Amino acid sequence: MTNPVLNNAAGIQARSLLVAGALVAGLSAPALAQSNDPIKIGVIAEVQSIAGAATPGGAQIAADEINAKGGINGRKIEIVTYDNKSSSADSVRAFQRAVSEDKVSAVIASYISEVVLALEPWAARLKMPLITPGAASNEITRPIHDDYDKNKYTFHGYLTSAAQAQAVCDAAKELLVDGMKMKTAAIMSEDAAWTKPLDVGYEECLPKVGLKVTDHIRFSPDTTDFTPIFNKIEAQKPDVIITGISHVGVQPTVQWKNQQVPIPMFGISAQALSPTFWADTNGAAEGIPSLAVATENVAVTPKTKPFAEAFKKKFGKSPAYTGYTAYDEVYIITDAIKRAGSTDPDKMVAEMEKTDFEGTIGRVKFYGRTDKFTHGLVYGADAVNGLVFQWQNGKQVTVWPKKIADGTVKYPAFAKASN
Repeated sequence: MTNPVLNNAAGIQARSLLVAGALVAGLSAPALAQSNDPIKIGVIAEVQSIAGAATPGGAQIAADEINAKGGINGRKIEIVTYDNKSSSADSVRAFQRAVSEDKVSAVIASYISEVVLALEPWAARLKMPLITPGAASNEITRPIHDDYDKNKYTFHGYLTSAAQAQAVCDAAKELLVDGMKMKTAAIMSEDAAWTKPLDVGYEECLPKVGLKVTDHIRFSPDTTDFTPIFNKIEAQKPDVIITGISHVGVQPTVQWKNQQVPIPMFGISAQALSPTFWADTNGAAEGIPSLAVATENVAVTPKTKPFAEAFKKKFGKSPAYTGYTAYDEVYIITDAIKRAGSTDPDKMVAEMEKTDFEGTIGRVKFYGRTDKFTHGLVYGADAVNGLVFQWQNGKQVTVWPKKIADGTVKYPAFAKASN
């Protein structure tokens, strides 16, 4: 879910086309029974960031669990991690290396939409199953829908921006409109690939749930002073600020608290998903909510808490959101290999499409080839529904949906709406 790293991807693709044919020619698809070699899964991640570091960590825990039970037909699962340094260029090189040199059978890659969009053509050229644990842009599923036979190797293992907008609106209807009688909202989003369809979704669904949009501000992810933005929004006197932010988070949160902005925030604040966000903001996070797919404190499914505990035991810290999804995705990939009886990519894709798996984030299924969001994660009460948590007294307290909530919405006194 974030921004600006695509600038030199086109040049890389042009240069790298020269090696694509050789890479494809070198691919093989061994049947499971013909080898004792490990089955390798590549993980391309932003390991210097909290969210990125959780990706290989979650994947490794799943691999350890599978290997403890004998692997797949006796073959161990091996996680091969590549640091992409948040760069599309490094990601493409890592993807090529994973396929040509390391002989992986699938790749889990990146929470940055621009990176996944740069990798998607390579998944097609090299016929390599690719799944993202955290990118959100609707544009990831578009090529799969438009040219299925070419682009079917990519799967969107996180909620699309459209689905996230709908989830925020569903939660806002229950918590803000019905619960707090709010009537107006200002949208405040960073300018990034994932927020363009998110904002389109917000503008469409917020009025439908009873929140009139009074203003819509898109700001550069490099913004450091949010005072003019807050002042502009405050002049409109909305009941709530609906956010779509990922690259930023600490700065607007601290300034919201320090300036006592008299408007509560709601929506998506991806940095708030980090278990260190309370400390990072020195407690200014009090009252900050965000959409998420899982937290360590709530049993979204019976697998959520045990995974979080295993992650903390192994790494000494709580998992960020990509830890949960990467964990689930290793199981999705390996289950597909089991059912296919092979690491043949076309057979794997066919089986991944049949996924109906209870993971840590809910019941994981993918939209079909005729759906607008082909290979996107199915959103809904009987699928991945998401949740909204709010930072309260140093903890992430889940406030929506009711069936898993362990608390209620509480905003600081300064931020309470006038109604």
